[in-house]
Amino acid sequence: MLDANLEVQLKAYLERVREPLEIVASLDDSDSSRDMHALLQQIAALSPHISLRPDGTDARKPSFSLNRVGSDMGIRFAAIPLGHEFTSLVLALLQVGGHPPKVEPALIDQIAALDGSYSFEVYMSLSCHNCPDVVQALNLMAVVNPKVRVTIIDGALFQDEVNARQVMAVPSIYLNGEVFGSGRMGVEEIVAKLDTGAAAQDAARLSAKPPYDMLIIGGGPAGAAAAVYAARKGIRTGVAAERFGGQVLDTLAIENYISVPETDGPKFAAALEQHVKAYDVDVMNLQRADKLVPADEAGGLIEIQLANGGSLKSKTVILSTGARWREINVPGEQQYRNRGVAYCPHCDGPLFKGKRVAVIGGGNSGVEAAIDLAGVVAHVTLLEFDTHLRADAVLVNKLKSLSNASIHTGAQTTEITGDGQKVNGLVYTDRASGEPRRIDLEGVFVQIGLVPNTEWLKGTVELSRYGEIIVDAKGATSVAGIFAAGDATTVPFKQIIVASGDGAKAALGAFDYMMRMAPVAQAA
Repeated sequence: MLDANLEVQLKAYLERVREPLEIVASLDDSDSSRDMHALLQQIAALSPHISLRPDGTDARKPSFSLNRVGSDMGIRFAAIPLGHEFTSLVLALLQVGGHPPKVEPALIDQIAALDGSYSFEVYMSLSCHNCPDVVQALNLMAVVNPKVRVTIIDGALFQDEVNARQVMAVPSIYLNGEVFGSGRMGVEEIVAKLDTGAAAQDAARLSAKPPYDMLIIGGGPAGAAAAVYAARKGIRTGVAAERFGGQVLDTLAIENYISVPETDGPKFAAALEQHVKAYDVDVMNLQRADKLVPADEAGGLIEIQLANGGSLKSKTVILSTGARWREINVPGEQQYRNRGVAYCPHCDGPLFKGKRVAVIGGGNSGVEAAIDLAGVVAHVTLLEFDTHLRADAVLVNKLKSLSNASIHTGAQTTEITGDGQKVNGLVYTDRASGEPRRIDLEGVFVQIGLVPNTEWLKGTVELSRYGEIIVDAKGATSVAGIFAAGDATTVPFKQIIVASGDGAKAALGAFDYMMRMAPVAQAA
């Protein structure tokens, strides 16, 4: 299962295993069981601390559990964890084998203190780049706290189970048999949902922080660049972000960031955070800004009120809240979200194997999604509102060459239909004839661009008619001391490299502004 190079790399990692651990496999006569057994035999042969037993009795076959000998750690993979999940397997082996995780001690203590019974099931796909965060977070929690059990389930491997539970998006997380959440979640976010008393404590802790010289709202490329440039000026710098990395975390391949020939979103986001934390920057994750109070209303300092009830103050603020997937806003979209309506073809595509799907959007993202899906699904239909596809010609030609793909231009989607449980079709209007038409299908992937995360700023800084923050050449907004950068602004071309440069420029602009502030404002 592992090629020679990967085997050598894994052997080097497994030298960090210090405690004996046991792999117990539950197998049957299927090809997937034989593949799993072969992989586990390779792994066990690479470390004297790892033993393998193929006599497991778990109902899910194939699957395997990991446990430190003499301990009770509830980690099970109902999957052959290759692809994006190979790193999750390696980390689980290391942590079960006694290698300490790279997590703040306070968070480890919070996990260990969780009381109750937590049985998690995570449905994922091996092509999902959002799933490893969830898998690795829950595996870590199971290592730290024996009251946490987790089973990682490959939706493509257990298709009947996926259909029975109507799982149509990954990662999908169940806790004690009930839906817990979906989409990317880190360990801090999961623990915060379980430890309900933590929010009030966190709000009080944040509100007690002394004022910053520069406070950045958002942790994407623009926010990270702003933080680095600010910290290098030797000023007190803070970053408050819902999730560090922002939308980059949902990006599969990055091949146009100069000096980095090829990487993926999660790796790039991790590098951003590592770079920021190399400086004296106060990084506050899982923090959603709710209200901005300008300095003239907040006693000389700008105040950012947070959704958890806390607040932060600063002499200057940089808004880099980014953007999110644009929705089509038709009947059925919200009702069937994650039940056939999806926004990430790379993540959720494998769940629609052999089914009929549609992609809405004829730009590069939409056409690339349709091409990807055509390799998995029975048939993909692309619908574009305009009279022609806007994607690059090479992509359009590739899509047109596929036998299981069809294209409808001049098509206005008007409704996504379902049976009350999941999607069963889509209705669109042929704009040329005005006639309504219906397509029977099981999935709809929306790929129509981005909308800025600026709703919370209405009435404070000036926004364009598209909701973007209006900025000048230095990144300054309409409000003194408040700057903005990245995809949330009117700066054209929503690209990672543009956002990064934007963040640096806004930080320099804010620093220049701060140097010229009146002494009375600085005294506050």
